[in-house]
Amino acid sequence: MRAVGKVVVGATVVVLVGGLGFGAYNLYTGVTGGNTTATHDGPVSASEVRDTAHHFLDAWADGNDLLAADLTNDAESALGMLSGFREDARVKKVTLTPRTAKGPTVPFRVKAEIRYGKTRSTWSYDSRLTVVRGRTTNKPLVDWAPSVVHPQLVKGQTVRTDLAENAPIRVLDRRGKELRQGRFPSLDPLLTSLRARYGADRGGTAQVEVWAVRPDGTAGDTLHVVTKGKQGTLRTTLDAAVQKSAEKAVAKRFGASVVALKPSTGEILAVANSDKGEFNAALQGQTAPGSTFKIVTAATLLESGSVTPGRRVPCPKTVAYQQGKTFHNVEDSENPGATFAQDFAASCNTAFVSLAGAVPDGAVAREARSVFGIGRDWQVGVSTFDGSVPDGSGDDKAAAFIGQGTVQMNPLTMASVAATAQTGTFKQPVLVPRSVGHRQFATGDRALSPSVVQQLKGMMRLTATSGTAARAMSGLTGDIGAKTGSAEVDGQPKTNAWFTAYRDDLAAAAVVTQGGHGGDAAGPVVREVLTAH
Repeated sequence: MRAVGKVVVGATVVVLVGGLGFGAYNLYTGVTGGNTTATHDGPVSASEVRDTAHHFLDAWADGNDLLAADLTNDAESALGMLSGFREDARVKKVTLTPRTAKGPTVPFRVKAEIRYGKTRSTWSYDSRLTVVRGRTTNKPLVDWAPSVVHPQLVKGQTVRTDLAENAPIRVLDRRGKELRQGRFPSLDPLLTSLRARYGADRGGTAQVEVWAVRPDGTAGDTLHVVTKGKQGTLRTTLDAAVQKSAEKAVAKRFGASVVALKPSTGEILAVANSDKGEFNAALQGQTAPGSTFKIVTAATLLESGSVTPGRRVPCPKTVAYQQGKTFHNVEDSENPGATFAQDFAASCNTAFVSLAGAVPDGAVAREARSVFGIGRDWQVGVSTFDGSVPDGSGDDKAAAFIGQGTVQMNPLTMASVAATAQTGTFKQPVLVPRSVGHRQFATGDRALSPSVVQQLKGMMRLTATSGTAARAMSGLTGDIGAKTGSAEVDGQPKTNAWFTAYRDDLAAAAVVTQGGHGGDAAGPVVREVLTAH
C-alpha cells in the first residue's frame, strides 16, 4: 500500500476508482472533478500547485491511471496516454520525483523501468507539468499535453517500445569500403532499402527502442535505446571509385541518370541520378530509349540473315512502313548510298524502319527477351524496372525498331544491352552478390552467335570511332563500342538524350531528360564513368 496525505490508497481504492470512471469521487479531498483543495478563483496558489502536482505524480507512479487522468483538464486524452505508457512502452515501474516549482510549473524526474522480453532497461529523463485552474470548475488541474509524459512528444503522439524496423548493417562496396549515408547522395535511398531488406540476414540484430508514434501510426523520434543491436555487414557489387565519377558526371546535368556494370558478370558498379529524390530513375525509369535500342534491332536483323553490316541499305530523309506513319531522321539527314553499318553508326531511323518488314511481327520483342533478358523479372537486390518491349505490328512495330512507341527502358537495362552485345551472353545485373539471399536469377534463352557478336561489335566500334558517338568516345582505347539515341517524348519540347557504351569490362548507359542529342548530352556522362578506372 501507498500512503498519500492522510488517505490510504490500496487495491480496493484502485478498483473503486476504476469502476467510477472520470469525475469519480476524489479520495484525496472528498470532492469531484479532480480538485485537491477548496474551490478558488484567480491564479492557482503555490499550495495548489504543490498538492496537485504531488497527487498527480503519486497516482501515475501507483499505476492508478484513472485517478491521475482525473487530475488533469483532459482526462480522456491523459488516460489513453498514461495507459499506453505502461502497456505500449512496456514500462513496469515508474518513479517520479518532483523538483522545486517555478510558479505554476513543476519540473520532475522520471525513472522508468522497461521490460522487453527478458531485457530490462532504465529510462531516465526530465519532464515538467503545469497546474492551471479548470475553466468550468475553477479547480486546480494539470494542464494536459503529451509532453507531460515526455518532453519530445507533441499532440497526437504516443510511445511504443519494440524492435527497430531494420537490423543495423554496414553496407560496403566491392572492395570493403563502407558506403555511408550521405557520402554518395544517389545511393542514400538504396542504402535504406538494402538495410531494410538484408539487415536480418547479414548477422545484424535490430535494437530495441522506445519511440514516439505519430497519429498515422508511423514511427517518430527514438526516445530511448533499450538494447543496442548487433551490426551486420553487406558487401555489394558497387565500386566507390566508379560511383564517385558517376555522381560527379550527373551533377553537371539536370535530369541525368547513369548506371555502370561489368559485362563479364553483370555486377553493377555505380548508380547515380542528378535528382536525389526517392524515385531512382536509373533503375526504375520507364521511358523510350530511342536509337540506343537499335542494338537490339540490329541483332534481330543480323540473326535473321536479313542484312549484313556491308549490305547497302539507303538512308532517305523520310520513310513510311506499310503506308502508315512517316518517320524521319534527326535534322532530316540522308545518305542514299549507306551500308547497314553506316546507318547504325549515323543512327539513321529511316533505314531501320525500311527493314521492319524483313522480320515477322514480334521478332524484336522476342529477341529482347530471349537474348537480352529484357522483362524477365531481374533479382538485382533492390527494386528495378527490367524493361518492356511489347509485340506490335504496323506503326507500332516500326516505332519499336528505333526505340520509340511503347518500348520502355532505363539506364540499367540499356547498360545491360550494351554488355550483352559485347559478350554475346546476357548476365542478369546484380547489385547484391549472387551468393546473398535466395533469389532466382533471370537468364536468356540463348546467346548470340559468335559471328553476330563480331558484326554487332564492329558496328558499335564504328559508331564510337567515326559515328554519332565519336566525340564522346574520342581518345578511349581498348575494346570499345557505343550507340547514341534521341528519344521523342509526348509533351516535351526536346528529346531525351541517350548514350550507351562499353570499354573493356565496363559498360554504362545514361539518359538526360530533354538533353537533345545523345552524343552531346548523355555521351559525356558515360565517358566520365568509362574513364573512372
